[in-house]
Amino acid sequence: MALQISATNPEHPTLLLALPWDVPLEKWPEEYLVPLPRGISRHVVRYAHAGDEVIAVKELAERPALREYGLLRDLDRLGIPAVDPLAVVTGRTGRAGAPLEPVLITRHLRGSMPYRSMFETTMRPATMHRLMDALAVLLVRLHLAGFAWGDCSLSNTLFRRDAGAFAAYLVDAETGELHPRLSPGQREYDLDLARVNISGELLDLEASGALHPSVDPVEFGHEICTRYQRLWQELTRTSVYPAGKYHYIERRIRRLNELGFDVAEMQIEHSSTGDTVTFVPKVVDAGHHQRQLLRLTGLDTEENQARRLLGDLESWMATQDDYAPGDPLAARPEVLAHRWVRDVFRPTVRAVPPELRGAMDPAEIYHQLLEHRWYLSEHAQQDIGLDTAVKDYIENVLPGTRTEPD
Repeated sequence: MALQISATNPEHPTLLLALPWDVPLEKWPEEYLVPLPRGISRHVVRYAHAGDEVIAVKELAERPALREYGLLRDLDRLGIPAVDPLAVVTGRTGRAGAPLEPVLITRHLRGSMPYRSMFETTMRPATMHRLMDALAVLLVRLHLAGFAWGDCSLSNTLFRRDAGAFAAYLVDAETGELHPRLSPGQREYDLDLARVNISGELLDLEASGALHPSVDPVEFGHEICTRYQRLWQELTRTSVYPAGKYHYIERRIRRLNELGFDVAEMQIEHSSTGDTVTFVPKVVDAGHHQRQLLRLTGLDTEENQARRLLGDLESWMATQDDYAPGDPLAARPEVLAHRWVRDVFRPTVRAVPPELRGAMDPAEIYHQLLEHRWYLSEHAQQDIGLDTAVKDYIENVLPGTRTEPD
């Protein structure tokens, strides 16, 4: 038996060796198994103990097992919500010496459920809409990363409840392909498969009596397409705004944040006449900005603070004469970032009297000032500038809201 395992956790080889690899997976003794709900799969799948962890074990041929293992590792590297690959076990033989199929091992996604388990009690239509939202977000994230799923369905997805909504995770990458970039045709093919698969799965639920009577399976299959197209448009479209209306850019960034995406960087170009500004965002999954801000500026903040501060940093850098991405002679981002800390961030924070700061740290103060500038700019329908926002915040907001001691 040859054991292949990802290098992220070297403890698993020893733990996995204790499992009964000489027994076909469908006949594993109960003492090794964990009674968790399983979705529909074309392969034999079992949940088992590996030390203190729960793992999912799937039997399939060696080539697709190794391929799926590699694709899941790629998705993990790209930060895509998917199950975590642990190992591929090959060279299995039964006790009588007959060859057994290899297995792919992934870590069980704690707190997740297959869609059929969620329909054990009739799911309300409003909840199903949130389920479609989560699946649309997952599919868009995969496509932005250049991953063509090839079999998008409810069966190949795990769902986690997330504060009244759902988060969707890819659980089966066997048919997937990773490309530098997907063509419109590749995305449409994936989307059409999703529509057909979801309609079929819901029709199956309807036949078993598990579907709410007001839910139309075919209509919900089309809904994934509608929600995907709206989300893709919001994430990828280029916006052209009047020069000086920079609060419009912040408004769009807020919409992206509300959809569960962050803006890693912005491409801002002024027209030759100076009348308009073209804005193209580059979106990433949440959690990116805290690490990015720390790397660029040394500021260690919470995630929401980092998102706002990085957005302001990017907008400020675009106004600098020596900001030219891709030009080896231009100032490096780290240099510009430290200049922003020295010339913008610190002076702005210091403008707020210490006796009015309460328990707010510098990042929270700056975040609050950006929020106040946003509010004033929306009201005035033009960018009022940070200096004006700071003055108004000190005079009209802080004195009436400070309740905590220094």
